Amino acid sequence: MPGTNLTREEAQQRARLLTTHGYEIELDLSNAQEPEGGTFRSVTTVRFDAAEEGASTFIDLVAPTVREVVLNGTALDPAEVFADSRIALPSLAAGPNELRVVADCAYTNTGEGLHRFVDPVDQQAYLYTQFEVPDARRVFACFEQPDLKGTFTFTVTAPEGWTVISGAPLADGAEKPADGVWRFAPTPPLSTYVTALIAGPYHSVHSSWEGEGRSVPLGVYCRPSLAEHLDADAIFEVTRQGFDWFQEKFDYPYPFEKYDQLFVPEFNAGAMENAGAVTIRDQYVFRSKVTDAAYETRAETILHELAHMWFGDLVTMEWWNDLWLNESFATYTSIACQAHAPGSKWPHSWTTFANSMKTWAYRQDQLPSTHPIMAEIRDLDDVLVNFDGITYAKGASVLKQLVAYVGMDEFFRGVQTYFKRHEWGNTRLSDLLGALEETSGRDLRAWSQAWLQTAGINVLRPEIAGDGSTITSFAVRQEAPALPLGAKASVSGEAGPPLGTLRPHRIAIGCYELREGKLVRTERIELDIDGELTEVPQLAGRERPAVILLNDDDLSYAKVRLDPESLAVVTQHLGDFAESLPRALCWASAWDMTRDGELATRDYLELVLSGIGKESDIGVVQSLHRQVKLALALYAAPSWRELGLARWSEAALEHLRTAEPGSDHQLAWARAFAATARTEPQLDLVQGLLDGTETIEGLVVDTELRWTLLGRLAATGRADEPEIAAELERDRTSAGERHAATARAARPTEEAKAEAWASVVESDKLPNAQQEAVIGGFVQTDQQELLAPYTAKYFAAVKDVWESRSHEMAQQIAVGLYPALQISRETLDATDAWLESAEPSPALRRLVTESRAGVERALKAQAADAAAAV
Repeated sequence: MPGTNLTREEAQQRARLLTTHGYEIELDLSNAQEPEGGTFRSVTTVRFDAAEEGASTFIDLVAPTVREVVLNGTALDPAEVFADSRIALPSLAAGPNELRVVADCAYTNTGEGLHRFVDPVDQQAYLYTQFEVPDARRVFACFEQPDLKGTFTFTVTAPEGWTVISGAPLADGAEKPADGVWRFAPTPPLSTYVTALIAGPYHSVHSSWEGEGRSVPLGVYCRPSLAEHLDADAIFEVTRQGFDWFQEKFDYPYPFEKYDQLFVPEFNAGAMENAGAVTIRDQYVFRSKVTDAAYETRAETILHELAHMWFGDLVTMEWWNDLWLNESFATYTSIACQAHAPGSKWPHSWTTFANSMKTWAYRQDQLPSTHPIMAEIRDLDDVLVNFDGITYAKGASVLKQLVAYVGMDEFFRGVQTYFKRHEWGNTRLSDLLGALEETSGRDLRAWSQAWLQTAGINVLRPEIAGDGSTITSFAVRQEAPALPLGAKASVSGEAGPPLGTLRPHRIAIGCYELREGKLVRTERIELDIDGELTEVPQLAGRERPAVILLNDDDLSYAKVRLDPESLAVVTQHLGDFAESLPRALCWASAWDMTRDGELATRDYLELVLSGIGKESDIGVVQSLHRQVKLALALYAAPSWRELGLARWSEAALEHLRTAEPGSDHQLAWARAFAATARTEPQLDLVQGLLDGTETIEGLVVDTELRWTLLGRLAATGRADEPEIAAELERDRTSAGERHAATARAARPTEEAKAEAWASVVESDKLPNAQQEAVIGGFVQTDQQELLAPYTAKYFAAVKDVWESRSHEMAQQIAVGLYPALQISRETLDATDAWLESAEPSPALRRLVTESRAGVERALKAQAADAAAAV
């Protein structure tokens, strides 16, 4: 039985047979405010053409009950035609067909389909849809694949006082219905997964974008309990900047009639590109002080989803194997907009990209599950676990390389051709590459083969000959390490330990000198490299600079190593680069070497401590905080770990005390210190900051910071249920409930761990956000011994969890509760035994294998750290 899966072959067969025209969808949500509102009435009428007389197919629906199925005027028995997630459609007419399906569909609390959330502040229900990848079928009957586009006309009955938002405006220009029935105008042709409905007593702020003789209405929505924190003007400012830049670069008018951004609760992702009605996680409505890095990340998310209105919604991938292109394009263009748009507040966004996105990509590309960017997506199960660092971050990195290869102007001229040629249609990668070949004159077939259809990461190393002061020869050596066991070398490659691929790279080489205490670039050479060794004659005969940095400006995607002389200078002066991007590249290289066991954790810690005080980019500082904490937890030799943790916590406290009062750096160090405080005096300070008996000039202990402080006290046994309950009483919000759940699960007692485990694994009642919060509290890096018994429990339960829960809920558990902190050969053996005996689905096998790789890497890094002490 298919269950809820759909294969690519089935989708192709259905696409050959059908041409969809339009959906008329009626939803009755009038019971959504009732406590027991478990289902809602869904009526779908879909009109489509069939290519063959008498052919059969199916339409997709996930629903507790199907009440009516009427095909071309003939009633079909739901008991006979509805099974799993499909309604069989026999004996189609050649040409036009009409289908009507009446069903009771279910509200969810998993962030999939139609999610229902009750705000503890006002006790009001708030609804929103999340349909990517295959969850429109949880709300209405549809042909759930991206290449069967149609128009969508929604009619929604909602409780009095509610607002309902969809991708299209209300019909006839109405602002609000008088009878509680919201009748929307038809959408343009869309794929099912980018349609949307959001409903509830939402608060809203409205504005517009004016340009090219057109006014586009803009809306920003959130729950009333967050309204006081909603900085709508800042959100509109970023949105207008994106409209200006994208319309210039894309040379295609914004495709929809309005643009709403809705900050919704318990959202599983960062945001979703629903056409004209983007949903965004409401943690981006900041309740407390955050650093500028958080505003930069939010702006990138806003621009990412706006870019999708063209690339993804106007022109859509034919099948999910081009998901990478959809997401990578939006990521690349959002960062490029931040870097290049006039008046941008984040012109150094490529620094953030190098520091965060590419670090994610490098990690993902070294896992056993690494795959070509253009992955082979056989079915829905494949794509559901493919929202990964290859799809987003490596893909965007390679697009950046492509732009450097063909030229930015030529790239966007090709994109303009692509939009005009394929508007409202579906495409493959070859359609975009063809347009780029036309505008650039470059043959991209070999480039595509090397970069998109093969897996793995290259390493670039400088090879320098000279007499110490003068370079006599310089070359760039490219390496292609063997891929991890089980990885696929290419789209069609077999599993095994295949060799990597040498690729063409467009890179810059930067020469840096120390001038007045700063490392300043004195020369830049941009060139193409290919093959194992590429000579760089431009540097022969030159005086040797203090630092030579490969892949300067981060044009290509590769791991970069420094020559010994450059590494020695960087070790002493990493914080002294005058610009943020070369600093970020060196920080990333050091972190990668630590993960690879080439740099001992203790040496990485000393490198960070020597340079972080000079790091001005707050996003880099916060990444270093996370990486040091991870390195000490996973990669430090156990015999040295406590010394390393003590060194880090002391340094964090010193930086907190000396940071500029009220600055982003002060807040970041406060959080870093709270995360690592361990001695009694340190924990006394955490307690004092929480209860107000201790103060640090400029540090405001607001709602979110209070929870951070209390969370550490709970994890170290200094706070228990009375303190957690008292803090929740101060913050009776959904965020407060999540923080309280995390704190309770973090307590270092067998009882607390058993309670948390039972609530997640043995029960399926928790909503998605609460389950995530409990898992986050359960896993504490300094509670390895307490968590050890849960290794066996994990392997006993994970398969049943996977088979009985929705994808999002099961993946949270499969990844979040894997015994990643139990760094031992025994954990690897237990994982291997389970993989061999349990016969997990391919998707679950992938997730567990990825987690296993983390333990294996940690063992290697711990050995390297121990060796450094000898």
